[in-house]
Amino acid sequence: MTTIALFGAGGKIGYRIAEKLRDSDYRGLYIEISPEGIAALADMGVSVTAQHEALKEADVVILAVPDNLIGEIANQCAPHMKTGTMIMSLDAAAAYAGELPKRDDLAYFVVHPCHPPIPSDETDPEARRDFFGGHKAKQSIVCSLIGGSESDYALGDAVARCIFGPVMRAHRLTIEQMALLEPALAESISATCMVMVREAMCDVIKMGVPEQAALDFLLGHINVTIGIVFGFIDAEFSDGCKVAIHRAKGAMFRPGWKDVLQPENLRKEIEAITTFETVPEVMDC
Repeated sequence: MTTIALFGAGGKIGYRIAEKLRDSDYRGLYIEISPEGIAALADMGVSVTAQHEALKEADVVILAVPDNLIGEIANQCAPHMKTGTMIMSLDAAAAYAGELPKRDDLAYFVVHPCHPPIPSDETDPEARRDFFGGHKAKQSIVCSLIGGSESDYALGDAVARCIFGPVMRAHRLTIEQMALLEPALAESISATCMVMVREAMCDVIKMGVPEQAALDFLLGHINVTIGIVFGFIDAEFSDGCKVAIHRAKGAMFRPGWKDVLQPENLRKEIEAITTFETVPEVMDC
């Protein structure tokens, strides 16, 4: 039986993974230091294991910890891992930045969930409210092997499908391709734009539009926009909308804004993500 040591088992994503491992055919060892996390795991019916004991027994070590701690924790743990152990990271940043320990006898696997898509064919109300996935809603995942053999990839793929299931598709990418997807595409571009959309909605509300009316109108139009832009429906923007988009793009986006996708800027973003000490507030309303 494969033994999996889960670091950060009582954290936000770690807790969800701990539930999956508890109900799987894998043997789970749960590492958590916060009293709140330990209590949450106890309520789930699992107990924590000392780090040194877990590392001696683990076949796979999952690091469900913040981006800026992945490199530090991985390097602390690596000397205590047996030959052939797999380190599994849930984000590409530390691996892209070269922060994972250098041991040729360890395997390195990176996986990240795509989260349930829009549009969705889910009919279960609970699945439709499962925004992160890994509970009721189906999602895809992206994976990368950056050290190890094809048998290691097969193991990583199987574990990834377990902890993020139900999985529709598992895409095998390079670590550079994963970094382009996140942080560049999903966070630096998409999440930033959505935060700005919400800020604009808040301003519209301050100008007198009823809050529920603004929310209903905006979310409905976001739904239609996604359908048009990504080709899910056979429709196009109205002529007036096309004029508005053309004018607003020039006013809102500086020339060169896509440079965030270039390697030099991507390295800067990942350096910031893997070394931050304080987290800025990004929601202004």
